[in-house]
Amino acid sequence: MAAKIKKGDYVQVISGSLKNGKGKKGEVLRVFTAENRVLVAGINMVKRHVRPSQADPDGGVKQFEAPIDISNVAHLDPKDGKPTRVGFKILKDGKKVRIAKRSGDVIDD
Repeated sequence: MAAKIKKGDYVQVISGSLKNGKGKKGEVLRVFTAENRVLVAGINMVKRHVRPSQADPDGGVKQFEAPIDISNVAHLDPKDGKPTRVGFKILKDGKKVRIAKRSGDVIDD
């Protein structure tokens, strides 16, 4: 099955707590298909206590993005920037592309 949300897409968090970023927008950094989760830049920040190592000699408390469920994000319409559902369409040349249900615009380049 084709993916509706891919790396590099711009999404908006549509559910969850305000602490986790409800209403915020960001770019998808990574998609975890097996877990149905996505990593969005600047959303769902968590703190981790990191032990000093050779790679990071300082250690300390670091902030990272944590993955959120893919059902809690909505793709942003390329036309007006509002959340939209994603559909699929086969073009005349036989290429399958993603479209925004809100405006009908093609999402893929």
